[in-house]
Amino acid sequence: MSIYEDAFSIIQSALQAVQPDAAVQRALKRFVVPENGRVVVVAVGKAAWQMAETAVKTLGAVISDGIVITKYGHSKGSISKLRIYEAGHPVPDANSFLAADAAVEAVKALEPQDRVLFLVSGGGSALFEKPLIPAPELRDLTNQLLACGADIIEINTLRKRLSAVKGGRFALLCAPARVFSIVLSDIIGDPLDMIASGPAYPDKSTCDQAFAVIKKYGLRVTESQKVLYARETPKQLDNVDTEIAGGVRQLCDAAAKKCASLGYEPHILTASLRCSARDAGSFLASIAQYHKDTNRPLAFIAGGETVVELKGNGLGGRNQEIALSAASDIAGLENTVVFSVGSDGTDGPTDAAGGIVDSGAAGRLREKNMDLYAYLNNNDAYHALEAAGGLIKTGPTGTNVNDLSAVLIKPVIY
Repeated sequence: MSIYEDAFSIIQSALQAVQPDAAVQRALKRFVVPENGRVVVVAVGKAAWQMAETAVKTLGAVISDGIVITKYGHSKGSISKLRIYEAGHPVPDANSFLAADAAVEAVKALEPQDRVLFLVSGGGSALFEKPLIPAPELRDLTNQLLACGADIIEINTLRKRLSAVKGGRFALLCAPARVFSIVLSDIIGDPLDMIASGPAYPDKSTCDQAFAVIKKYGLRVTESQKVLYARETPKQLDNVDTEIAGGVRQLCDAAAKKCASLGYEPHILTASLRCSARDAGSFLASIAQYHKDTNRPLAFIAGGETVVELKGNGLGGRNQEIALSAASDIAGLENTVVFSVGSDGTDGPTDAAGGIVDSGAAGRLREKNMDLYAYLNNNDAYHALEAAGGLIKTGPTGTNVNDLSAVLIKPVIY
């Protein structure tokens, strides 16, 4: 196969390996079915539909009813006994609020013998929201955070203080019923209080940290928001058991395994990539430059979540920006590609999962009189990669465990 075909084969295999089905089934082996109680399912996040379907197939008649809340286009149809909602991401919308209200209603009258099976995946912070501030204020704050380059930990430190269901508060709403939470992690290090803003996990962040984020980025906040930022979140929950079902390490391991099967010598650089997207692309390109004279196929893999500081008004996402920022520095390096994809199939507000570039990508842009750096500075990686033939489109994948970036290098044969 060509090196391009290798790249897409690696992406496909890695995404297939981190589908939540098997992970949810393993976690459910530790779920204790109540003898005389109800089981209510609440699934939130980009992988919510897949996780909920697996739970229903596994537990069957045990489940009484439930709610599934996922991103627009991520539902694959009806699921027996469950009501499915699609809502806004990364900015919550009216359907986010409607769906959260339905979930709260579903758990509010439970008894001690009942159980809530809470299925959590990335994206839940926007999709599952019952705000304590007016919706326009929440949208404004979310847009500020997305534009300033704050990382997901900083973003969720603020989000959970403005919500009636985040920061452990949803677990309190489920009481006296017990909650069994299965979490698919999309955050480096698997911090359970931050994934989907920790609706059913004690919050480790503090009010001081929230105010530090506001100061760091010069965020506009109202006086009523300041009151909420000064109010501590639940630090202890006695009705929750939690299982982590999967994360970015599995994504990297699966990619490395596929690379090896294709004849590459795989090297996992990190599963904690968290710099700017432009710096990540430059770093990956520098690896390609160093190994350009290799006598054997090499693959360098990195998982994580980079950030983009919005300075322009273009279209794109962090994975597309990684690929485009590598394009210039790998120009002329034959048999070399750099790619980066979001495991959920969505990169930024686009229909692409990420991007891929080879030694000719920068040249193809020049031929079209397109200035690569102008597109980067305008945060318009989407249109540049589209012109260079470098967009990766997978559609919704059914999972969400961070991003996968890689450099593939094959020996040049003259």
